[in-house]
Amino acid sequence: MLTTKSDLHSALKKYFGFNKFMGLQEGVVDSILSGNHTFVIMPTGGGKSLCYQLPALMQEGTAIVVSPLIALMKNQVDAIRGISNEEGVAHVLNSSLNKTEIKRVKEDIVNGITKLLYVAPESLTKEENVDFLRSVKVSFMAIDEAHCISEWGHDFRPEYRNLRHIISRIGDNIPIIALTATATPKVQEDVIKNLGITGANTFKASFNRPNLYYEVRPKTKSVDADIIRFIKQNQGKSGIVYCLSRKRVEELAQVLQVNGINAVPYHAGLDAKTRTSHQDKFLMEDVDVVVATIAFGMGIDKPDVRFVIHHDIPKSIESYYQETGRAGRDGGEGHCLAFYSYKDIEKLEKFMSGKPVAEQEIGQALLQEVVAFAETSISRRKFILHYFGEEFDNETGEGGDMDDNVRFPKKQHEAKDDAKLLIETIQNTNEKYKSKDLVNVIVGKENALIKSHKTNEQPFFGKGSSHDNKYWMALLRQLLVAGYLKKDIETYGVIKLNDSGKAFIKNPTSFMMTEDHIFDSDQDETNIITASKGGGASADEVLLGMLKDLRRANAKKLGVPPFVIFQDPSLEDMALKYPMSMSELANVHGVGDGKAKKYGKDFIELISKYVEENDIIRPDDLVVKTTGSNSAIKLYIIQNIDRKLPLDDIASSKGMTMSEFIKEMEAIVYSGTKLNINYWIDEVLDEDQQEEIHDYFMESKTDNIDTAIKEFDGEYDDEELRLYRIKFISEVAN
Repeated sequence: MLTTKSDLHSALKKYFGFNKFMGLQEGVVDSILSGNHTFVIMPTGGGKSLCYQLPALMQEGTAIVVSPLIALMKNQVDAIRGISNEEGVAHVLNSSLNKTEIKRVKEDIVNGITKLLYVAPESLTKEENVDFLRSVKVSFMAIDEAHCISEWGHDFRPEYRNLRHIISRIGDNIPIIALTATATPKVQEDVIKNLGITGANTFKASFNRPNLYYEVRPKTKSVDADIIRFIKQNQGKSGIVYCLSRKRVEELAQVLQVNGINAVPYHAGLDAKTRTSHQDKFLMEDVDVVVATIAFGMGIDKPDVRFVIHHDIPKSIESYYQETGRAGRDGGEGHCLAFYSYKDIEKLEKFMSGKPVAEQEIGQALLQEVVAFAETSISRRKFILHYFGEEFDNETGEGGDMDDNVRFPKKQHEAKDDAKLLIETIQNTNEKYKSKDLVNVIVGKENALIKSHKTNEQPFFGKGSSHDNKYWMALLRQLLVAGYLKKDIETYGVIKLNDSGKAFIKNPTSFMMTEDHIFDSDQDETNIITASKGGGASADEVLLGMLKDLRRANAKKLGVPPFVIFQDPSLEDMALKYPMSMSELANVHGVGDGKAKKYGKDFIELISKYVEENDIIRPDDLVVKTTGSNSAIKLYIIQNIDRKLPLDDIASSKGMTMSEFIKEMEAIVYSGTKLNINYWIDEVLDEDQQEEIHDYFMESKTDNIDTAIKEFDGEYDDEELRLYRIKFISEVAN
């Protein structure tokens, strides 16, 4: 079909009301209208769907669009019907239709009314559908989300692998257009090969989204408070918070709600009506924030999402890119904040362990890229674009300063000699190792693979043992991004030299290596300072000292040990949150209403005075209210202890061990509620023993159980002392 430039522009104006095409759209449309196989890689928000919708509307016959998601199909069908007088211009053919609806779809296609037919790959495997489509004119086949074909894609679907076979059954010379928003060079090659479109015209738009700001912070125990603080700093803006599990989505949505944030949950476990309602509320701006699993966002076309937060780090860079790509589609502000802890990676690895070995290997390789992205200190934008096979220059590229690593640069040091050693090791081992094994060769760590190649007997084995694995991994990543090395596409993950790498060996030049962030999984999470702007939250040491003095003075007056009033973690929390009212104090760690009312007055007065005298700007949003998800269990415990039921029976009725049950009782009494467990204590300890332990706690500076066990030289076990401490706190403190 011959079309001129003016034909294309008038059709664009007629159907979509636009005066000009965006980016690569015009070339793609022209390629399809000319009957060529076409491969389109265009980031989210780049106008992919118009690339096949316009040529379908301009041509005779029906274009078949294969799409993996019913919700996405429905959105697109509605959109196309909105620009046409014919209701039947676009249809869906999937398992949700009844017989009458299927009949109507087929009639519209036969009568030439339907220009776009959206199908799920499963629908194309049905014999009757294939037979029907063979009998009508098909203008072309569009494969949306084409990365699903590749097992290296982040969203691999086995049924997509059969598409080539199905298409050949429908017709021999049907032009194919494959479209994806994310594809690494490996995935691109896989898709083209699998669909049999080797000579396809390939259109690849830039993956750079200059308006997005990328930031990774360490994930600590106070991650909920960090998220609340961030959202409150962006009050009134639309945002998405992604979590990996449905349970976490529900919990976090509740926490946000009780902290005054207009949020709703979204995941595949909710019924369709609730999901649609929550999605609509977000689109209509009745709510500001959606807390969601990755089920949310496919085909969500909200241009003004201002932030995307990852509570859990995703399984691949593609997922991360696609999810963050939902921010700032209108070209306005888009803040992408991810919380990272290596423990999350270990959890994801555990999930993979049940899968076939080939799938595990792919999953591992994709995960290691995520680790590299999170821990790197080079430009995150540069890292992402390099991953998708695109070079980026921070100096001249648009959005070059839009990430935490560029704005808050880490220290650099000259690593010319180490870079030379690493590149030479790749050459000396005949470019056959993946990064992990390569680093093992450099530090001198043997494994079965290294032994089988006898690399451990070579003179260069262990030549870099003065640095650890992490150092060499970081250097390797930086050399890859700098273009001295490449990953082989055929044997994915094997590190190869390119021309720049070979030249470097002959003539080494300066290589400034940036120090990586350290996110140790065994680091004390509560003491991590965030790696980005703002720093982490830590207690006000001056105020903490004053609070301890006040506690000591009040304890003396009341004739009780200081820990009876408030424990140290509670004081530290006060010195972090500056509570100035009873309700704020009751939300401090380990306090609760009872304790606040009994001991809080002096503490609130001291904090209020301190805040005023020192002109402190209080982080109100730090006083994170909990959802009371445990309140039902606590109520159950209190009621059953009032009924004097045996403690072990109460514990087992809730499926708890005795230790877990004691922990729940401790939380109750430490927050100021009395529990009378005398009926149980009297069974366990005689009068003299009780007196002895009572005197100990009365005179002790600490209520630490290990200290008490040492003091009594093992005379009482952990459980006995913890139970008596509950009685002691109940009677003396509450």
